[in-house]
Order: sequence, then C-alpha cells, then structure tokens
Amino acid sequence: MSAPINLLTLLETLPGSYAGPARPDEAPYGLVGVGEGTLAAAIAQTLIASSLTRGGTQFVLGSPDASALATDYADLAVVAGANARRVATGGTPEEIDVLVPGGPLATYHFAQFVAHASGHSDEAAAADALLADLAARCAPHVTENNPARDLAWSLWGRTPLLLAAPEAEALPHAWQHLLARTGKTLSIPVLGDPLPFVTGAFEAQHEKGDAKVALILGDADDTLMLAREILESRIDEIIHVPYPDGAVGYPAALALWYFGAWVAAYLAERYEQQPGDLPVLARAQGVMSGEDRENARLAAPRDDLRRTNVLKDWADDQDVGDVELDEDDLDDE
Repeated sequence: MSAPINLLTLLETLPGSYAGPARPDEAPYGLVGVGEGTLAAAIAQTLIASSLTRGGTQFVLGSPDASALATDYADLAVVAGANARRVATGGTPEEIDVLVPGGPLATYHFAQFVAHASGHSDEAAAADALLADLAARCAPHVTENNPARDLAWSLWGRTPLLLAAPEAEALPHAWQHLLARTGKTLSIPVLGDPLPFVTGAFEAQHEKGDAKVALILGDADDTLMLAREILESRIDEIIHVPYPDGAVGYPAALALWYFGAWVAAYLAERYEQQPGDLPVLARAQGVMSGEDRENARLAAPRDDLRRTNVLKDWADDQDVGDVELDEDDLDDE
C-alpha cells in the first residue's frame, strides 16, 4: 500500500475533481444529510430546501456510521412516493446508489453531486471556478500573501468564535467541523441571534475574552455589524471572512467551505499536527457502522482524489462484481 497523499496536495487538486453524474434526476427534490453527508446537505440548502419530498427524487447523503438513519429517511421517501437516491462513502451495495470518496473532503463530492443531480450544473461549474482561484492563491508554494496561511496565523493560539447571517448558518457548523477535524482546534459556533451571546458571555468572566478571535463568515448583516461593535471591547480581534470575489448562493458557500479547509490545514501545520484524520475517528466510525455485521462492504477510497469515478448506479445491478470504478480507485485498498 502506498503512503497516503498529503492533505494539502489533495486540497490543491480538489477543484474540478468531481467525476460523477451530471444528468438531473426527476424533480421535485428533497434533501437530507447524515454522518459524513451532513455538511454537504447544509451547504446545498441554497439549491434545495432540506426536507423530505412526496414525489420526484429524495437525495439522502450519508456514510456507514449513520447508515441506519439514512435507510429510515430513504424508506420514508419511498413510502411517500419519491425515488430515493442514497449517496454514501461506503456500506453494503443495497444501501448505496452513488458512491463518493470518503475523508475530510467528502463534502465537496456530496455537494457537487447534489448540484448536478438537481439541475444546477451551472452553479457547480461556478463553484469549481471559485475553488480553482482559491487553490492558486492558497497553495503551499504561495509563501507571500497567502490568505489561508495568514488567517491560520491569526487563529493560532486562540479560540475562534464563528458567526454568520441566518441564511448562512451552515458556515459556522462547517468551519467548526473543519477546524476540529483538520486543524485539531476547538472553536465555538454562535448560532441563532448573536446579540444575547456577545453582550453577556464575557460579563461574569472578563478574562474569558482573552485569546478569542471572532470570524464573521460570509456577508455581514446589520445584526452582525452590531455584534462586531460589541465584541470589539470584549475579545482580542474580529475578522471578516467574506465570500470570494463577491460570489453568492451555492458557489459562494462551497468556496468558503473550501477556504476553511485550507485554513484548517495550515492551522494544524502551525500546531505541528497532522491535518489528516486521526485513527481514533476511523475506529469510532467503524463502531457506529457495525463493521462486523456484514462481510461484503463497499468503501470509496479515503483522502485520494486521483479523479475518482464518483458514480456507479447499482439500482439495476444484480451482481456486485460488475461494479466498475476508475481504474486507479482501489489500487491501494
């Protein structure tokens, strides 16, 4: 088995690496995400409201550690009259319609699948263009004016507070996940109305404001601007992290997730930590997936973006042995 590819290399090659289906499924659409699919479902809410549909196509994004819940959602959709599309990073063949690469960057593949399968291929292409531009500016060889590395330096030794406007609440969730999983750093998402938090959280213990930095993610509305003004007298620093190039909608949300992944990787580097997943995560996910209950399981390659063929529909296949993946996909499994 070859050595795992460095996460920074994976990030640099991520834009445009989606190689799955581009044909839209039948409308209307519903979307739910569990396990590894949770973040992508939240980001893709700019395209599809998170819900169960009674007709058309129900997208269920998940992973083996949450397969029971994914099955429940898929069954509910089928009973209601929809066609369920199970998209997962692994599991048994009967549990999966679409197999996507696992690992910390699975969110990209889940989200791009939803964009294409819901008839938003233009938005998917726009997102890839934004990601490619970020990759050119955030790559490891960019040693000066690298925005991801600069922001990681600002976060080093501090506890980030993560804020966003109500329509972008997926972003604090996403950045908390990225900073913990990849950056090995604790952060605090401030969800809902931020004003009670920013006005009261540091009053009894003023010292708790030390070594804190607030990140305002995406567009700042009037409430966030007021929250910023209040925080200026309570914590060390407030940093606005806008959408790249003034982007909006789904491309903007996916691009800011991607930028967060770069920041998290460089933050791990600053702490002299490996940005990849810890072995305990794989063990914990294995426990939740019930690995011993089935011998024949499928798993997409983790942390390997060598143009993985994201799709293989098994709905009409009787023989799992006929499943075809990209020729390099399982070389190292």
